[in-house]
Amino acid sequence: MSSNVIGKGGFGEVFKGFVDKVEVAVKKPITGNLLESEQFANEVIIQSQVIHRNIVRLLGCCLEVDTPMLVYEFISKGSMDDILHGEGNKEPLNLDVRLRIAAESAHGLAYMHSQAHIKNLHGDVKPANILLDENFAPKISDFGISRLIARDKEHAATVIGDRTYMDPVYLQTGLLTEKSDVYSFGVLILELISRKKATYSDNNSLVSSFLEAHKKGEKATELFDKDIAATGDLEVLDNLTEIAVECLNLDVDERPSMTEVAEHLLILNRSRKL
Repeated sequence: MSSNVIGKGGFGEVFKGFVDKVEVAVKKPITGNLLESEQFANEVIIQSQVIHRNIVRLLGCCLEVDTPMLVYEFISKGSMDDILHGEGNKEPLNLDVRLRIAAESAHGLAYMHSQAHIKNLHGDVKPANILLDENFAPKISDFGISRLIARDKEHAATVIGDRTYMDPVYLQTGLLTEKSDVYSFGVLILELISRKKATYSDNNSLVSSFLEAHKKGEKATELFDKDIAATGDLEVLDNLTEIAVECLNLDVDERPSMTEVAEHLLILNRSRKL
């Protein structure tokens, strides 16, 4: 069974399997922890109510076993993190593909925030949770730590998730809102345009490097991935940087909504096709 493991995280393991000869991904949570069992129930509730082409589809679940499991559609390319930072020969990603990944991921998150039957948050937006299909279409995964929005339940007692991508305001207050996802998405955009990890060296974070350049009124050209930093594309990259910087504003009220981010990215994406 271990040879079929395709992913691991704090929540548990993900295995590749087959149901009626169709490839699926099976999530098996770590057992024996109340938090994790609550996460599992939370994921089932949210996934059953969210249907969108840019969100990984829940096919079913198995609860009548010692370790409950979730069965998802199998996404062939793996995660955005794998594609951007995987070892060995890195897969070429042109600017149009990266722009599409950003725009469609934003569209999926905006749907979750404002159009799903029950408005909900993701809570752990990062490249490892954006899966890519064979056409590089993004699918948002891992709702294990999402919070259903209820006004009396927005304050999370325990801060969970990957702190590298986490909103500093959430880390300070424990208050998870839609704007927490917006901040994390800003970090994700920076990884897409730089092909550097959010913490890419001991002394530098991607966020601080881009924000420092922005504060000085300088272009972030040196931080862009050289494979996409062609002269004719610098304006698009600068626009993407501006969107990311807006998402990273420490004043939560000044951050755009995910709907606004998705609209800006859609306009950028369309402008490339004119």
